[in-house]
Amino acid sequence: MERIERNYRALLNVAIVLNSQRDTSSLWQAIIEQIEQVMPWARASVTLYDRKSDGFQFYVVTTHLARVVVQGDTVIPRVGSGMGWVYDHKTLHVRPDLNQEQVFLEDRWYVEEGLGRMINLPLLVRGKCVGVLNLGSVDAGDPDPDAIEFLSQVAMQIAYAIDHVQAYEEINLLRQHLARENVYLVEELKLTKHFGAMVGRSQVFQHVLELAREVAPTTATVLITGETGTGKELLAQAIHDWSLRAKKPFIRVNCAALPAGLVESELFGHEKGAFTGADTRREGRFELAHGGTLLLDEIGEIPLETQAKLLRVIQDGMVDRVGGKQSIPVDIRLMASTNADLPSAIEQGRFRADLFYRLHVFPITIPPLRARPEDIPELAQHFLEHYAIKLKRPCELIEPDSLQRLIRYSWPGNIRELENVIERAVILSHQKVLRIDERLLILHNTTQESKAPAGLVDFERQHILQTLASSNWQIEGENGAAEQLGLAPSTLRSRIKKLGLQRPNGSSPRK
Repeated sequence: MERIERNYRALLNVAIVLNSQRDTSSLWQAIIEQIEQVMPWARASVTLYDRKSDGFQFYVVTTHLARVVVQGDTVIPRVGSGMGWVYDHKTLHVRPDLNQEQVFLEDRWYVEEGLGRMINLPLLVRGKCVGVLNLGSVDAGDPDPDAIEFLSQVAMQIAYAIDHVQAYEEINLLRQHLARENVYLVEELKLTKHFGAMVGRSQVFQHVLELAREVAPTTATVLITGETGTGKELLAQAIHDWSLRAKKPFIRVNCAALPAGLVESELFGHEKGAFTGADTRREGRFELAHGGTLLLDEIGEIPLETQAKLLRVIQDGMVDRVGGKQSIPVDIRLMASTNADLPSAIEQGRFRADLFYRLHVFPITIPPLRARPEDIPELAQHFLEHYAIKLKRPCELIEPDSLQRLIRYSWPGNIRELENVIERAVILSHQKVLRIDERLLILHNTTQESKAPAGLVDFERQHILQTLASSNWQIEGENGAAEQLGLAPSTLRSRIKKLGLQRPNGSSPRK
């Protein structure tokens, strides 16, 4: 009677522990202390079935033995093992004398460790076996029936506890995933609300959009290049929105902003305890983008050692978390963007050639704003309308002289600079017609020469485009483009045709 009461007290203590503990280590330690009051043991463990390996992995294990053959990282196969038999039959199995009879493949390892008896009990949850409770003793012999009944009750409680812990961990991981994805979505919304960078009817910009629409439905890797402020991120977003992955995540990574020591953790994720401060397991950006698109912005800033690992992910479609032991498959559409000269970086040894060619599948170069001056009026009007609403100003139109000033300016900061200038002007304005003071542009006047196109043809093209835009594409007559350029109208028309220039609305130039 006293033994039965002791067993029930131990069982009650196990129930209390299971309801009060959430940490796996302390939970297991408390349980095996209660088991030892009922049945002495030398080796105790819980193994969980893993469908991928068709075997059992140790969830927790404790041993008092001097020699350990079956280590905690050993995977016990289901077929031919005692754990597999218990899993398949959903009932306990006892080998009372391992030295006399070794039934399963792991029994000889137990004998080498010095065990005389092994008991395996199924962990059943709603009729499903999730794993096995394993207790080994140095002494041989049949166990006490009351002790077996006690262990069966303990196994049932452990099974439900593990089921609850796994459900909690899954919910917690999902919550963290959604929280992090929400952060990225908020960032992307900040970008997409200024979709005005995609405004433009110029021939060079329409060519960019045509390329983007052609590649969008495919899975090809896209490398977007262009000066800072030209809208590379927005073009990547547009390609994603036009793709078959539009309903999946679009994750943008600013490689230049990643901390030097945490680049791999941010990209590939890390396991708990992988380094100081890694208190929880964390998914990297590649995993967050699974099924969708990942944009590596400022790709030229990634360290060389990380470039090698990035190349492997692109080639194999597998991610290795920092501190992880198992590769994780990812399905992503990769895009990269940069304002750097990657071929020069390769020559200087700062960028891997093999990675460049992996990224350089479908390159798209966004032209600078100074190469598409005919788009400036439409872009400026777009930003005016946006900031007039945001800042609650009455501005509706841009003063003609101010618009000509914008067209003649070289825009070293490209569309981003144009947006900033319009925003500043709207802040200072309380009239329907927006006037843009020269002082808003003068800060960059000294850089205009350095930012001019390198080739003579490009320079001529830009000069003619700016003149045509300022004259509203009027070629002949007073203040017409031909007069401003000092050319005969026929000569100007010939130059327009040779350079392939087109009026933004597609119509012919005015006489």
